[in-house]
Amino acid sequence: MNFDFKRMLKFEHNVGTKEKQYRLYAGAAIAALSVFMGNIALLVIGVALIASGFSGWCPVYSGMNKNTCEATSGQPEASGTSDSEKSE
Repeated sequence: MNFDFKRMLKFEHNVGTKEKQYRLYAGAAIAALSVFMGNIALLVIGVALIASGFSGWCPVYSGMNKNTCEATSGQPEASGTSDSEKSE
């Protein structure tokens, strides 16, 4: 496995919508748990998960050239037209 540091700095979206939700929920739970336990390391992990959930970018995924975004059929995600309008 090769880790590409140059690719890590490009800030391309590489986290899919379901994984964003999982990261937000897990990060919030870990951050809340860290407040009760008084553990700074858990707080840092929780905030990092929340940040990657909001931004849609994970630096580790970028370095490993991994992408969990849903593949669209050559069209942008927010095209503004629904499937029924395209078929008419």
